[in-house]
This record gives sequence, C-alpha cells and structure tokens, in this order.
Amino acid sequence: MARSILITDIAHFVGGPSARTLLAEGASVYGVDASFTDAAARAAFEEKIPGARALAAQKPEEAIAAVLEVEGRLDVLINNDAWPAVRGPVDEATDKDMHETFEALVFKSFAMTRAAVPQMKKQKAGKVLFLSSAAPLNGIPNYSIYAAARGAANSLALTLAKELAPHNIQVNALGFNFIESPDYFPASLLEDPKSRDKILGNIPLRRLGKPEEAAAIVAFLAGPTSDFITGQLIPVAGGWATAR
Repeated sequence: MARSILITDIAHFVGGPSARTLLAEGASVYGVDASFTDAAARAAFEEKIPGARALAAQKPEEAIAAVLEVEGRLDVLINNDAWPAVRGPVDEATDKDMHETFEALVFKSFAMTRAAVPQMKKQKAGKVLFLSSAAPLNGIPNYSIYAAARGAANSLALTLAKELAPHNIQVNALGFNFIESPDYFPASLLEDPKSRDKILGNIPLRRLGKPEEAAAIVAFLAGPTSDFITGQLIPVAGGWATAR
C-alpha cells in the first residue's frame, strides 16, 4: 500500500525535491501552499511535478480531510514551512517581524501537526517531520528572530516525539542550512565571486547542499526503515552546525 504523505509549503524550500523523490518511491503525495488558492497555480504545480496533488485547502483540518477523503489514512506529515530570514540587529527588530516569523515557522506547523495527530493515533502509526534549520545550533549574528523561531520548531518536534511515541508516531526535525533553494540560497547568489567565497568559506564541505540530497534524507525519515528513529534533530548543513 502506497504511503499517504502531506507536505506543507510544498512550492517552497525543499518541498518540490522531496515530492519528486517520494513519488519516485511510490508514495501518494499531497501538497498545500498559500499560492494554491489559485486554480492556475495548482495546475502549474501538478504539471511541474507529475503525480503530486495540489490542495486548495488552507486550513489544517481541511487539508487533512482532503487527504483522508481519497486515501483513508495519513502516514506522513512533512512540515516544510518557509519564510524569509529577517536580518538586522536585535535593537532594530520589530514586533511585527517577530510575530510574522513565528506565525509562519512555528504556529503553522503546530496547527497542522495538531490536526494530523488524531488520525495517526487512530491508525496507531504515523510520522511527522519538521524541515527546519540548523541556525539555532550554531548562532548567526543579526538573525535573532529567525533563529528563535526555528529553535522553537526544533524544540516542538523533540517534545512531541516523546509525547507521541506511545502511539507509534515518530517525530523528527531536520536542521538544514546552505541547501540550494530559491528561498534561501538561489544559484544567483553564487554568481558573485566575493559572495560565493564568503558563503562557501563558512561550510566545512566547501559547497552548498543539493536539493536531491536534502530530499533523500527526508524520504528516509518518511519511510519504514526509520521506524526506530524519533526525537532527533539532525543537522544537514555540510558540517556548519558543529563547526567552531
């Protein structure tokens, strides 16, 4: 039986690459995205990634219900929330930026997970992945809001892992950084030699991670061979997360 998987913000971050990899493994992949209120955007995404199903639903409960209506179960929820990383000194940070960032990177994933858990408890099985950031692990000056939000999401994942383990629900977080992505590290960023050298100089492996590499570990944690792994925050950042 094909795994039933729901990916949030699927048109951003590593949502698309993850969808392709999971589809290639035979999974049924559904996606939600703010742009999917537009029928043309849904059609364009489904044409771009054949086999993926773009949902118009924006509310968590409606998205879960849409998957269950077709599949009858939800095996994996992938919280792939993306938001621009606000940059600036803490004394210039605004409440608006803080609220918007936490809404996008913490509250959304909390609400979606809350909506998914009852079905997973009923199934006595499920997986929840938080595609987050390694930023809180090493600290990035002038990114206090972004790091705080990602840190909250990471902590949420680790806490839910212990809470939901008795129900055979695994919860893990991936701490990404320096992954090629239009949202955070577009290819154009490396066209300037100075910019490229500065970025790559921060990465022990001296290169950006490829989208397909990010998707591979997402697929592993979404699959049955990771059933004994829960409560983990796994850095995927080319060695940056532990470099000093």
